[in-house]
Amino acid sequence: MSDSTPFSADYAAARQRFREGAERLQWKLEQWPIDAVGPSGEELTIDVACSGPADSTRVLVISSGLHGVEGFLGSALQVDLLRSWARQAPPPVKCLFLHGINPFGFAWLRRFDEQNVDPNRNFLLAGQAYEGAPPGYAELDGLLNPRYPPSRWDAFLPRAAYVRLRRGSAAVRQAVAAGQYEFPQGLFYGGAGPGTAHRLLPRLLEPPLRGSQRVVHLDLHTGLGPSGHCKLLLDYPLDPRQHAWFTRHFGAGAFETHDAARTAYQTRGGLGQWCVAQNWSADYLYACAEFGTYGPLRVLAGLRAENQAHHWGRPEDPGTQRAKRRLKELFCPSAGRWRQAVLERGRVIVEQAVRGLVEGDGNSL
Repeated sequence: MSDSTPFSADYAAARQRFREGAERLQWKLEQWPIDAVGPSGEELTIDVACSGPADSTRVLVISSGLHGVEGFLGSALQVDLLRSWARQAPPPVKCLFLHGINPFGFAWLRRFDEQNVDPNRNFLLAGQAYEGAPPGYAELDGLLNPRYPPSRWDAFLPRAAYVRLRRGSAAVRQAVAAGQYEFPQGLFYGGAGPGTAHRLLPRLLEPPLRGSQRVVHLDLHTGLGPSGHCKLLLDYPLDPRQHAWFTRHFGAGAFETHDAARTAYQTRGGLGQWCVAQNWSADYLYACAEFGTYGPLRVLAGLRAENQAHHWGRPEDPGTQRAKRRLKELFCPSAGRWRQAVLERGRVIVEQAVRGLVEGDGNSL
């Protein structure tokens, strides 16, 4: 793959390009190893880059790879920004980039981590229990999590379409993807306790955010929504001032709050509400920047097949390799038009976030 493109072929190349971009800007770099290795036995790390002197009271945070394989787009946008800012002045605010928050999933082409935990269902708040499953998940377990390797010939799509028709799209979406804590080998498993990312993120985020007055955190994801489009998803309630800020700087139709029912679903253990609850800043504004790829049933079928391969196949099996290549395509399409569109949209969103940090909302914090 050409070095001119910010998209990388694998986790190792993505990590190298990210670190090279941060070093070019002379940003402070840290690496945080996890207790797992990659497909070739390589070390897996969460990499953190922080800009030099700037207005440290206003901080732009951009994170990638919370959902492993979704990191290919997130990393590409981070690399693209670093390269762009090396040619021109970087933003007049402090910048904190977190690369590959789930490096195991990134390296192994999984959405989940080394414990099969979905990190974005793992960030439960104090007092919330790692137990239970949404109504309807148990009944769908046999369909979602078959105990055998994937096959080229699979009736999942027509069966899933029938279930969705019979139960309703919204009910099935909520049952499947909201987050469950009863089926450790199943999809969207939230874990039995804090996972790797949950344990490490306080050590990565709190020190550089100390003393900040406003933080805008864009967490980069793919897979949900119309292909090439982006929606900002918020899993926590906004007060009127915050709602006005998002509307002013991103536009009224650019974001959905936690109680919206159009594209997203209500989840447990999301990163956003957890970050906001930590009180690391006087005003912490988080948004999951979700870039659409393929249709929801097709994406779910890919997740199911990869999960089958991970638990019931062998890494060297052709079916396993096929399932992983398919998952990568589903979350980072190879089409040049898609890649160009999401990079352009990502640059715009970052520019809007920086403008919002600089201009604020006219109110003292």
